[in-house]
Amino acid sequence: MEKALRQSTLETLGLGTVLGIFKRGGLPVETSDMVDRVFGPEADRGCMVISGANGIVGAGKTMQFASRLEPFGITIAALDFPGAPAGITKQYAGLASGFGKEQAAKIMNNVVQFTYDGKSLPRQLAAMKPRFLLEAVPEIVAIKKAHYETFRTAFPGIEIRSVTSGFPSKELGVGIAHPAFPHESNKVWEIVEQTPSAVTQLLWSMGMIPAMVSDDWSFVLDVIFCGAMQAACRYSEASNMPGWKVDKYLRQLLGPNPFRAHDAIGTKGASFLTWSCLEHLEQQYGPLFKPAAGLVDRKDSGLSWYPMNHLRPMVNWALDEAGEAELQAWILGPLFQMTSLMLHEKRAQLTQLNRIGELCAQFKNGVIAMARKLGTGKVLALVAAYHKLQPESASSPWYPEEFQQMDRPDWQQLYVNAEHDGKVGVITFSGESYSQEVDAELNRAMDWLQAEGIARVILSGDFHFSTQLAGVDMADFFPALERPEQGTALAMEWSLTARRLHDEFAITVGFVHGKRCLGAFFELFQHCHYLVAVDSADLGMPEVSLPVVPVMEGCHWFFRKAAPEAWPKVLAMLLEGRPVKAGKAVGWLADYAGPLDAAIKACWAIATGESPVPMRPVDASPLAGVPAEVPGLPAANAKVEAGRRAILDAVREACAAPLSEALTIQAGHAGRFLGHPSCKGGSIGAAFAKTAV
Repeated sequence: MEKALRQSTLETLGLGTVLGIFKRGGLPVETSDMVDRVFGPEADRGCMVISGANGIVGAGKTMQFASRLEPFGITIAALDFPGAPAGITKQYAGLASGFGKEQAAKIMNNVVQFTYDGKSLPRQLAAMKPRFLLEAVPEIVAIKKAHYETFRTAFPGIEIRSVTSGFPSKELGVGIAHPAFPHESNKVWEIVEQTPSAVTQLLWSMGMIPAMVSDDWSFVLDVIFCGAMQAACRYSEASNMPGWKVDKYLRQLLGPNPFRAHDAIGTKGASFLTWSCLEHLEQQYGPLFKPAAGLVDRKDSGLSWYPMNHLRPMVNWALDEAGEAELQAWILGPLFQMTSLMLHEKRAQLTQLNRIGELCAQFKNGVIAMARKLGTGKVLALVAAYHKLQPESASSPWYPEEFQQMDRPDWQQLYVNAEHDGKVGVITFSGESYSQEVDAELNRAMDWLQAEGIARVILSGDFHFSTQLAGVDMADFFPALERPEQGTALAMEWSLTARRLHDEFAITVGFVHGKRCLGAFFELFQHCHYLVAVDSADLGMPEVSLPVVPVMEGCHWFFRKAAPEAWPKVLAMLLEGRPVKAGKAVGWLADYAGPLDAAIKACWAIATGESPVPMRPVDASPLAGVPAEVPGLPAANAKVEAGRRAILDAVREACAAPLSEALTIQAGHAGRFLGHPSCKGGSIGAAFAKTAV
């Protein structure tokens, strides 16, 4: 019998569990099979139609679908009005940059552009047998419904999805596939369907990230994005603080720059869409969502939120403690009230709701993670403070009881899940960066598996939201820039977590199935007894380029698991910062690499004790003969050179010590370098500077 800490996000797509993938020895669906289900068998294949194809959404999605469906011979019929801006043409440069001119031209060979009058379809379309329509026409219900009727009359049985950002499926009569911005690169889609369809599973199989949401106005993303903009506008009006200054505070508090984002997308159009979203939400839920006056003005005038640079004052000012508290009430108060509404209506599974805010609205931590960090009492106090500032919002729905359930597993395990079948467990990550939140959740997941009597564990991404494991959340390093001892404590804590994978389980297998596994996540996975990867994955330690000293024992653990003849390659990886393909890393960084299905099978065989793959043991003794330089290492800038020296110092001292002492030694080096001028002047210091007001 299988058990889990919480529901896997894959299950919401009708794709089973991650544990099921390993037991099955392969993915639950293949793209070729889903193409057959959506577009018909190869001998009778139909096309995909994207209407409004020259708009911002339509053009971006034309590129995404064309590049992914080209190998299967699926034609994209791009439909728009005569004289529409050449949005597809503007996207071509990005396509060529990503795929090369030759492949980009091949992809575009499968895109056929049509114009139409909005009432009758081009007669040539019938010969292409349209099977799937992605509608991206203007956000006017009557126009959309007439559009669907035209297609249904011409092509009975055609699958239709709307990219609408706000109208529920019940209003339109079709399923929803709302994509996140920027449309040519963001892979997240909010999906509204009664049950997961072949279209949704096709998106997943092609590397997209569909997220099931409920059929409620504005779903999840636009409640968060438009809600943040609404809160920012109201605070700006109440405090007389200009938008560019409000953005600075919101970047520090939340992560996004809502005013800048509206200007970047196009002030008038973006402001209209936000206003439209809020207006419909106001009709449903009352004055909490009533569009701010400034937003109404911008959607009519198109005047930029930001003035030109030379019109901004050179002297900034900072809020005092009372001002900071008022800012939090104006911004977080309404966001948490809106979040309570989404929780009450069960708009999405909590991990998905949280990740949508991070992946699509640029939140540093999603609204669920923010609430969890603050705690129930603080959340309720912020909403109460907001109601004093904006009394009319108190008449809108507010469900404080939703924040009194934070001890539930789905609240506690937003980024890390665990599953088992009584013999083998799987720990999965839904985020792409290691952080203090992830570290705490990982420890809880290991505790749970141990309590369940599980001694064999696979570590993996979640095959859904985690498409790569890209290192560390740099924000966790910010306090250590001024207080390096905090960096040492962090490195100690995370390294002890990693050691648990090696010391407390009989067998652990780290599995890399995404594009890359870098930095802190790579150090974590190296602590497993085995590391298995798809052969195309990048493995590496880019820390020197930041520069920072690895925080999870990377300066000695890699050497202890590799044969001495591989030590020069390990040192080169640390000092150059360049990744290594997993297929070329077998024997010194990885234990097995191969195609996805073969790698999945190898993982399961190792975890169940049925594989002959030998384990690379960790040498716990002091290491002698570790190289002190990399011959021919190209010179770098002063900051990187300082990072190289610091990493070399950590390598020399940690490798010369026994394993029992090496953790403390390396943690000290990692913490001290966070206070070094070269670290402060590098990527971490620059990221920290962006949060300054």
